[in-house]
Amino acid sequence: MATDIHTYLQIHEDDNVLVALQDLPKGTQVDIKGKKITLNDNVSAKHKFTISPLQEGEQVIMYGVLVGKASKAIPEGGVIATSNVEHAANDFNLGDRKTTWAKPDVSKWTERIFMGYHRADGSVGTSNYWLVIPLVFCENRNVDVLKQALTEKLGYKKAQAYDNKAEELIDLYKTGKSVEEILGADLQETEESKSQNRIFPNIDGIKFLTHEMGCGGTKQDAQALCGLLAGYITHPNVAGATILSLGCQHAQAGMLQEEIKKRDANFSKPLYMLEQQKEGTENKLLNKALKQTFAGLMQANNIQREPAPLSKLCIGLECGGSDGFSGISANPAVGYTSDLLIAMGGSVILSEFPELCGVEQELSDRCVDEATAERFMHLMRVYNSKAEETGSGFYANPSPGNVRDGLITDAIKSAGAAKKGGTSPIVDVLDYPEKVTKPGLSLLCTPGNDVESTTAEVASGANIVLFTTGLGTPTGNPVTPVIKLSTNTKLFNRMPDIIDINCGNIIEGTETIQQAGERILEYVIQVASGEAQPKSVALGQDDFIPWKRGVSL
Repeated sequence: MATDIHTYLQIHEDDNVLVALQDLPKGTQVDIKGKKITLNDNVSAKHKFTISPLQEGEQVIMYGVLVGKASKAIPEGGVIATSNVEHAANDFNLGDRKTTWAKPDVSKWTERIFMGYHRADGSVGTSNYWLVIPLVFCENRNVDVLKQALTEKLGYKKAQAYDNKAEELIDLYKTGKSVEEILGADLQETEESKSQNRIFPNIDGIKFLTHEMGCGGTKQDAQALCGLLAGYITHPNVAGATILSLGCQHAQAGMLQEEIKKRDANFSKPLYMLEQQKEGTENKLLNKALKQTFAGLMQANNIQREPAPLSKLCIGLECGGSDGFSGISANPAVGYTSDLLIAMGGSVILSEFPELCGVEQELSDRCVDEATAERFMHLMRVYNSKAEETGSGFYANPSPGNVRDGLITDAIKSAGAAKKGGTSPIVDVLDYPEKVTKPGLSLLCTPGNDVESTTAEVASGANIVLFTTGLGTPTGNPVTPVIKLSTNTKLFNRMPDIIDINCGNIIEGTETIQQAGERILEYVIQVASGEAQPKSVALGQDDFIPWKRGVSL
């Protein structure tokens, strides 16, 4: 049985494996550059099969780079899997600068603007939030009390659809229904009601960023936490903040203020800091916090959206629940969006260092100077070394879901993940939780963990996040809109409640990567202007996890 070229793909001309774009049964014959290959195995969509036989120890090449080695002989047309391929990646060193790139045509966007919130430091927000943050986990309860007191009364609480369903179940229980009848009951389909009667119409919400850090760890952990929190306080999507401190913890108020000054020397947003051990009773602390927060909200409500150039956008790039299509549909489409924005003077952040393993040489060569390249290579080596000390190097990054859907080595996953960064030169390399200060593409050292990485990208200045997924993940962020993009149409149709944009058209051959990238940029502009709301924002997916500097892949 023969098949056509639209059912498989050779990503790079040097690759010795092909990607199945749909399920291909054993015995299927494919034609690659005039060579006839008969599949030796059933190959599921997203998985890869060999062009020629591979002996034990021979290299597996994808995206034009080394992504693994055969751990046993693999016949021609054989599927590659964890049972016959192990992770392998080329070493890297300081090479020549390769910073020339073909800028995309951006003429259709040169006069475009978005409607954003202008801040005193020159940045522009895509949203307008007030923050309530504890400096230490001891204050989490007090933050929760403030949340209960403010959210509903100010019009920011959404009535959950599941509240009514719980009442239905209670009524069934009271009428004597059995366990079997409860399990088989048809509950009414109801939608979540939107927030009503906001007291402050120009404020998108009050966000309460609880965490488990601030004390009990190292002073370096405390410093990093304060840097991260300072990134949120100075963020263009934030109008001001209320900070609750216990008083005796490592993460001191003075440390936070120092980190704020590093990011904004002329910081002028409303900022209220309260220390429980100085205030005395909990009642005094919370009464003062309520009054100050309300006063801050009154000031923040005076800010309105005004026109801003697209160069004021800073996009964070993220992926989670990746699959075998990520590197050939959603990720390169987002990469083209990145190139478009950078060509217009905007900023883009590529993070998740464990998922850049195997493409270090390409990325370091794209760095604008040797010092930037050396910093990237140093951070990669140190991070991987610390991971290996615990018995889990970067090779351990792929999750069971990644592997099931074709990402069987970290290098395969990484080569596809790096496509989100497009083709532009790399202007800066940042260590967590440093802030973006230059237009162009910056690399940010973070874990591959979705929430830790997204949390860090926002702290570095991302006012929009593009998040690609092949398996589906509900991750969001408290202050920055997170736009979800599916790598395949099946996911888009199966989980429409969390996915905003489908990139499966690329796999199906009905849309090019460039067309998808332009479509993504148009949606970004709508979201940045408050004209469209991503599903993560509508669902209130306010995920926030600081990275406790250590091993997290």
